Amino acid sequence: MTHYHSLCEDFAVSVHLKTKLDLPTGRETVLHFFESLQKSFPRMVDFERRDNGEFCLEEDRESGSYRWVTMESRRLSLSYVNPPQSEDADTTFERILELAPAHLDLSALDVEALDVVFAFDFMYAGNHDEVVAEALAVGSPFEPLLSLPGSKVLNFEPMIVLALDESCRLQARLHIETRTNAYQVRTGQYPESALSVFFTVRQYWGKQPTASFVESYRQQRRLAVDMVDTHIVPQVIRPLAQAISAR
Repeated sequence: MTHYHSLCEDFAVSVHLKTKLDLPTGRETVLHFFESLQKSFPRMVDFERRDNGEFCLEEDRESGSYRWVTMESRRLSLSYVNPPQSEDADTTFERILELAPAHLDLSALDVEALDVVFAFDFMYAGNHDEVVAEALAVGSPFEPLLSLPGSKVLNFEPMIVLALDESCRLQARLHIETRTNAYQVRTGQYPESALSVFFTVRQYWGKQPTASFVESYRQQRRLAVDMVDTHIVPQVIRPLAQAISAR
């Protein structure tokens, strides 16, 4: 998993645990939970409550490789940006998923879904949508539209969601997020910004047989790695990186 960073500017792996009921917001409960995380990961020292009400604990972002945890009203999010080794991300997520149920009074009945997300960021000062179309739409039925005289691509953000089991409770989602707007295309002034590729494996909770959040993470992570290595890297990431570098 760590070799993904060589394909882009920044690579991150994240876990999102979505709940049906509101997570606790009491001072004692929140502080006790984040203090337990800090004991496990001493470099996580920056704690704050943001204007939108979410709590956040993170490491120094200037280091280039850092972890963060946020707790929203109905979502617990964990992320590791540019993990040095695959094992570092696994150890972090598994430890937090072990701690969270007891500290936050989480149960399988309350959980809506668990997401494992791989994110690839490319820094690019240009028309994001145009370069995505160039990398992924050439040779497709979309190519004649992209070649219309005088036309410019304003939005091209492919997304696909696949059901991976008969119940449709295990899903995979590929989404490309561009950050170019019509003003930039009109003026030709493009600031450098991140063009992102997200690949998510989501397990809806309830009737699935996994015994714990940790076991589900491990299964989803293995599935994500297999699909990314087999399909996403050769068919999406490499063509996109090549299209950007050629400009």
